[in-house]
Amino acid sequence: MQCAFQHARRERHFCQRLFLRVQSRRPSGLTTVSSAGSQPGLVVAGFGRHCLVETASGERVICHPRGKKSQALVGDRVLWLPSEDEGTIEKVEPRSNLFYRQDEMRTKSFAANLDQVLILIAAEPEFSESQLTRALIAAEAERITPIIALNKSDLAEPFGRAWTKLEPYRAMGYQVLPLAIKPKLAGSAVNTAQTEQLMDLLRGKKTLVLGPSGAGKSSLTNLLVPNAQVLTAEISQALNSGKHTTTSTTLYWIDAARSSALIDSPGFQEFGLHHIDPMHLANYMPDLKVHAQDCKFYNCTHLHEPGCGVNTNVKSASGPGVISASRYRLYSELFAELSEAPRY
Repeated sequence: MQCAFQHARRERHFCQRLFLRVQSRRPSGLTTVSSAGSQPGLVVAGFGRHCLVETASGERVICHPRGKKSQALVGDRVLWLPSEDEGTIEKVEPRSNLFYRQDEMRTKSFAANLDQVLILIAAEPEFSESQLTRALIAAEAERITPIIALNKSDLAEPFGRAWTKLEPYRAMGYQVLPLAIKPKLAGSAVNTAQTEQLMDLLRGKKTLVLGPSGAGKSSLTNLLVPNAQVLTAEISQALNSGKHTTTSTTLYWIDAARSSALIDSPGFQEFGLHHIDPMHLANYMPDLKVHAQDCKFYNCTHLHEPGCGVNTNVKSASGPGVISASRYRLYSELFAELSEAPRY
């Protein structure tokens, strides 16, 4: 047992030394403080119970929670206490928001204290409007600004169909960007105008990049953070996770001043909204919300009640601010889903 303990300690020390060595662009050495005093930091990566905390000076240190369960997420401001070779998170500061999804069995938290969410979807294969709507609702519920980015603008025909499909979202006031992001290959061209437009939106913000698997999130991260793959490998080795980037959420600075952050997150195939009250659902869908105020009853479900402003608009099928049939269908399906009794 003593040999196993010594082996584990040596392995932990090796990972710590390796991580600090490869982070040579950051100040070396941890700030010496009294064991009685904690210092502020920002969680920039995490895996399991461990996370990576960045100090105000740019140093990074592996930390673990004080209790059995880790409550710290990427984007969290924390107070941590240095120890001999790692650190302990003493407190997670109050959050301004938390972006997460929830199905019947579990909750998946992405990141905290966000300014905006960039929802990256692709023209081909055709994106799921249901997934897009769910992500937008989750952002609206936390009062986080969503931006929609449609990738593969270089594919004229499928992109044209997808762009038309997004017309109701542009009408609602959502910003929709065209992108043509490809894996970094020798000779691959970059659309400079699109990149500059995107950078203008990201400047001075903490932005979570969200999207289904295969939408191009990794290519986007590699475009804006040229050394992202190297950084990710370093973080994985330091945290001893042995996993690839897409298995955890990671924050990258995209400017030298560390004022603009891109947060890469794992891809998803499902996006549960079981934390949303079905009676509040219409408030998080801008096209329905504007007409819900015309309903006769305050507790209108917008499904069958007389004097419903939403139903009146849907049936009119014309005029300003009309709710599209696909959007109303999504609302009806989500309302039914969220109204079901738990099956566990």
